Amino acid sequence: MTHLRAVIVDDEPLALRLLQAMLEELPDIEVVASCRNGREALNAVARHTPDILFLDVQMPGMNGFEVVRRLQGDTIPLVVFATAYDQYAVDAFEVHAVDYVLKPLETERLQTALSRARERLQGDSAHTGGSEKNRLLASMEDIEQRSQGGASSAPSESQPREGKAKLAIKDRGRITMICQADIEWIDAAGDYMCVHASGETHVMRSTMKELQEQLCSDNFKRVHRSTLVNLNFIEHIQVLSKGEYLLTLASGSEVKVSRNYRQPIKEYLDASRGQAAIT
Repeated sequence: MTHLRAVIVDDEPLALRLLQAMLEELPDIEVVASCRNGREALNAVARHTPDILFLDVQMPGMNGFEVVRRLQGDTIPLVVFATAYDQYAVDAFEVHAVDYVLKPLETERLQTALSRARERLQGDSAHTGGSEKNRLLASMEDIEQRSQGGASSAPSESQPREGKAKLAIKDRGRITMICQADIEWIDAAGDYMCVHASGETHVMRSTMKELQEQLCSDNFKRVHRSTLVNLNFIEHIQVLSKGEYLLTLASGSEVKVSRNYRQPIKEYLDASRGQAAIT
């Protein structure tokens, strides 16, 4: 049986303790972090790289969907939503192969969710963090459209630039102009791009190549297979094992730098500090 490392998230202390106690009674699963809000969840996933994330949907501030949007795609775990949503949302979860547990929680349903997670990890050779995030974003888009009474909205897509420092994002018939200088980092997940700017996450349909062609500044550097970071927002750099780094950005977001893409960070340190590159 595959051993699973889990992060659990719920803003209700009693619900959080109950979930942890139920999981601790099950074999071959280890709770590596217990989180009360979205920010703690993002930091825990970045630091622990868990196999599975039990994520409450309805939380104040940053809800479960926003947490998913802000997760770095290449390192995203399998996500099991804990939800009190009605059947329309459950249908959407199932269509896009996203698992869920309904509140109040039941041990048997948790066991089923864990079994499905193990099957996904063992049997889906094409499974990657990026593909998982793509499925999650598609599911969330479906749910949000249904929650608006089934109204169909135009898909988010990139628009021609209006001025060199702007990025146009179309979502539900509304175009939002984002100042490129305000973009902290960008995460690709299949057909979607998550643009993180000024404390908000904007989801658009685009490829990484198309979006990079619209970015004017050389400050945007690829630090992972599907992640771009604006160097101006780096606050701290932590050296990890295997030649990887963990970046802390001005907003508090944490982004992992893979070994294959660490060179821009080393060059940035050389240029900005006038010191030898870190090793």
